[in-house]
Amino acid sequence: MPVEPAITALLARYGPLPPLPVDRAHVEQLREQGRALAEDLVPIEVGAVEDGALPGPAGEIPVRVYRPEGADGPVPTVVFFHGGGWVAGDLDSHDQITRRLCRDVRAVVVAVHYRRAPEHPFPAPLDDCLAAARHVAEHRDDYGGGRLAVAGDSAGANTAAVTALVFRDERRPLDAQLLAYPPTDCSGTRSHPSRTENGEGYFLTTETIEELQRVYAGGDPGALRSWRISPLLAPDFTGVAPAVIGTVQYDPLRDEGRAYAEALADAGTDVFHRTYDGLVHGFLSLFEQSPASDAATAELFAQLAERLRP
Repeated sequence: MPVEPAITALLARYGPLPPLPVDRAHVEQLREQGRALAEDLVPIEVGAVEDGALPGPAGEIPVRVYRPEGADGPVPTVVFFHGGGWVAGDLDSHDQITRRLCRDVRAVVVAVHYRRAPEHPFPAPLDDCLAAARHVAEHRDDYGGGRLAVAGDSAGANTAAVTALVFRDERRPLDAQLLAYPPTDCSGTRSHPSRTENGEGYFLTTETIEELQRVYAGGDPGALRSWRISPLLAPDFTGVAPAVIGTVQYDPLRDEGRAYAEALADAGTDVFHRTYDGLVHGFLSLFEQSPASDAATAELFAQLAERLRP
């Protein structure tokens, strides 16, 4: 299937990501481009939105808490980690996504703004996400009191996948994980054909992915082979929380996302996985401009809601 026409128009409008390398001179340009996608959107109405902070390993972690309208009794809680290649993305760039997640799933959503590379490379972003998720898990009654999930898109999906593995290892209850177009193998030790097939021309290029991974790892190739950066390399997937995974046809990361869904399913995990034709990496940010992105977002959120029912 060709790229959806609405997506083609957006690719022409926004153009490619800023030039490489991703050094400090380009970081703000990347961050501004992420914020630009969210400009001029009419915020989706939810019951309440409040900015706050949670305790973290290096000080307070900024969060934004969304509560659904008309909640009567316990509701699920979703801890959400934004995408942006561990370099860009923030609470504002993903505000419309988390509002829709709150509305569609009828859940309290705790959006986490973790420290970002290159100022704070691995493990700082992951450490913040883990600290936030643990805090919410330990104070669940303050955030809905129902079932608990982690979720994220792109780099945030990577961190959500690692968080689910850590929660399994720590024997912390976790009821679901939502992973949208996740990078799961940054090691370079396995072949994923989509990194070549979709390596350029679809906004996110393979070259950019590899540079962002290098920056996240602080330039340490060995770190990229850790399952805490490449969750597909985890030694065991048994007992991991049920997963909802969305991959897309025209994404360099498509095949490693598929491989992760297969690894979880082979280990006995309940997995819903769909590869959406005609779409590109980042479609959660495009649901108001792209009918196919809207339908894909609706299905993923509905699948998550099903797994979070009492």
